[in-house]
Amino acid sequence: MLKLFTLIVAAVIASPALANDTMAEVKTGGLIFAQSDDVSMAEEDLFISASEVRVDYIFENSSDKDVESLVAFPMPDISGQVDNNSAISDYDSDNFLHFSTVQDGRPITAKLQQRVVSLGIDVTEEFAKLGIPVLPYSQKTTEALAKLPETVRKDWIARGLVYPMGAGDAAGVDLVPLWTLRSTYWWRTTFPAKKKVSVEHRYKPAVGGTVAISFLEGGEPKGERFEEYSRKYCLDGDFVRVAQQRAREAEAGGANYTESWISYVLSTGANWAGPIKRFQLTIDKGKPGSLISFCGSNVQKIGPTTFRMTAEDFDPAKDFDILILNPPETAQ
Repeated sequence: MLKLFTLIVAAVIASPALANDTMAEVKTGGLIFAQSDDVSMAEEDLFISASEVRVDYIFENSSDKDVESLVAFPMPDISGQVDNNSAISDYDSDNFLHFSTVQDGRPITAKLQQRVVSLGIDVTEEFAKLGIPVLPYSQKTTEALAKLPETVRKDWIARGLVYPMGAGDAAGVDLVPLWTLRSTYWWRTTFPAKKKVSVEHRYKPAVGGTVAISFLEGGEPKGERFEEYSRKYCLDGDFVRVAQQRAREAEAGGANYTESWISYVLSTGANWAGPIKRFQLTIDKGKPGSLISFCGSNVQKIGPTTFRMTAEDFDPAKDFDILILNPPETAQ
C-alpha cells in the first residue's frame, strides 16, 4: 500500500504522460498489449527532469527456452485543445519527443504505431484516407485542415474532432484539433533462456499545464476538481494552505503560479511475470520555489535538487501521478 508523501519543494515541469514497457502482439487494428509468464522485470530505474526522461530496465527470462516477443513502449498521449499550453519542440516530426532506445548496448530501430482517437472512437483510417497529419499543433496539420472539403469540415466540427476558431463553421475559419494522438514504439526481440537483458529509453518530455492554480474554488479547497486532485496527488493540508496563499497573492496583483503534471503509466509493468523486483524513481526538481505533491513511499532527499523513491517486489497496480505548482519566473 502506498503511503501519502507530500513535499513543498521545487520540481520538474513535466510531460502529460509517460509509460512502462510491455509485451505486445500485432492483431487487427494494431498492437495489443500482452502478458508474459516467463519474462520478468527484474529492475526499473526511472529518472525524470524537465529536460530528459531516462528509463533503464533489466528483464530476466527465467524459463529454459528463448522467448521471442514484441516489446512496446507507449508514449505520452498528445491531445488537441483550444488553448494549447504544451511546449513540444518539434511538432512536425513523428518522433516529436526524440525517443531513442538501446538494448544490451546496441541501438534499436523501433517502429512507430500512431492511432487517432476522438471521444473514444478510433478514426485513424479516416485521417489516412484524407491525408491529414495526425500530430495536433503541427503546421502541416493546420495547412491540411484548411483544405478540407466543406462537408468534411462540418462533419468533423459536429463530431468534436475539430473546433472552429471564429464565427460559424464556414470555409476559411481556422480549425483547432481536438483529437488525441496515441503513439507506441515497438520492436521484436529475443529474451535468451536463463539470461538478463538490459533496455534503455531516453526522450525529452513535453511541457504542459495550466496558467493558474485550478483546483481551488473561490480560493477554497472544495469542488469536484479539488476532490479529484486530492485522490490523484494525495494533497495534504500544508500543500493546500500554501497553494491558497499563492492564489491570494495572485488575486492581489501578483503573478500566477502554474500547474504541471507527470502521469507515469506504471501499470503496464504488471504484464511481465511477477512484481518488479527492484524499482527506483528519481525526480530532479530543477529550480527552487515550486510545490510538489504525489502519492509515494520510501521517498528520500538525496541531493540539493533530487528526490528518490525505492521499492522491492513492487507491484505496479496503479499509475503514478505528480502535481507541480510552478512559481512565476521572477520568484524562482
